[in-house]
Amino acid sequence: MLTIDPSKAQDVWKDVGEHVQFTVLKLNRENFDSERDAIAEFADKSQAIIRSLRIRDSHLAAESGLKVAIGFSNKAWDYLFPTAMKPKELETFTEMKSDEHVMPATEGDIFFHIRASNEAVVYEAQTQFMRFLSDYTTVVDETKGFRYFEGRAIIGFIDGTEAPAVEDAADYAIIGDEDPFFINGSYAFAQKWKHNMAFWENMKTEEQEKAVGREKFTDIELDDEDKYHNAHNVSSKVEIDGEEQKIIRMNVPYSEPASANTGTYFMGYARHWSVTKLMLQQMLDTADFLLSFSDVLSGQLFFIPSRDLLEQIADGKI
Repeated sequence: MLTIDPSKAQDVWKDVGEHVQFTVLKLNRENFDSERDAIAEFADKSQAIIRSLRIRDSHLAAESGLKVAIGFSNKAWDYLFPTAMKPKELETFTEMKSDEHVMPATEGDIFFHIRASNEAVVYEAQTQFMRFLSDYTTVVDETKGFRYFEGRAIIGFIDGTEAPAVEDAADYAIIGDEDPFFINGSYAFAQKWKHNMAFWENMKTEEQEKAVGREKFTDIELDDEDKYHNAHNVSSKVEIDGEEQKIIRMNVPYSEPASANTGTYFMGYARHWSVTKLMLQQMLDTADFLLSFSDVLSGQLFFIPSRDLLEQIADGKI
């Protein structure tokens, strides 16, 4: 029986980083052979770039803070590897909606989640990646995130309280022997939210706490009777057969404050995409309070291959 090996996975762990870059690219689909070759070269060179930057950054800290996850959407996998096996739960995310709210689906073939303690390292990683991809792709979205005070979400509450502790994260974050060819991979859901911060900031702290389901300063969970019925930690809690399901969640702030363009880039890494999808549906069905002052701008599912699988892509074996 194959067993999960976290050392073989990409950086799908909860670590927001001081500086963050999310990038979504679309393949131009003009020349399959050239694009396939470019992806193979990128799969090889990207790992060397990451290793090099960690060494270059080591003079600033005992250990570099650079962490990178690289992913492919369902459409990209079908295009690039038409004869290969495919992760069991990989699909193209399609729009989800309720009577009140919409979570749109947006284009995207290749996904980067780059974070580090040094913004120059983030910049350099993305710049070097694009040396191999710019001729073959178009940028769909590029969002710069940052670490807010105490690592809190932009709405002021501690982020990811319900995410598994580091020592427990592997079983929730990375694919196991249920899909052996893709073991140590992960399903990443990327979703960009824009908030009406004026609305939120005009709420009293007590109201905000009822909306989130926790005390703002201490992070202690409120009793159920003290929360709004659609408090965020109620709406986003998923149980199957009475057992709570978890994913690795990161809510990364982004902002152009002078333009009042402020929001959250939500990242969810999971062993099972079905769990994340159920969480999203439940947020819609219960009209999660966060949706009342937010617009969801984007959403797509990506598969994050293990480092071993990236090596096979580099060698043309996929």
